[in-house]
Amino acid sequence: MGFITWIIVGAIAGWLAGKVVKGRGFGLLGNIIVGVVGALLGGWIANSLLGIGGANSGFNLPTLAIAFGGSVVLLFILKLFKK
Repeated sequence: MGFITWIIVGAIAGWLAGKVVKGRGFGLLGNIIVGVVGALLGGWIANSLLGIGGANSGFNLPTLAIAFGGSVVLLFILKLFKK
């Protein structure tokens, strides 16, 4: 996946995850960081644990769903450590 695609998917996934988990976003840069790290985490979960290989292939709905899922998991983990 190209660098620009990672940023776009990261921004969208981070923003959506921020709305679901915390009720607000983290600003553009924060959303991109959460989304990109979440995409990496979601890709690992999809590939290693669920056996879904090659799901992160460009800007499409499965990639966005995996990035969003990984971002939600990441935010829940961060929320555990914040308390």
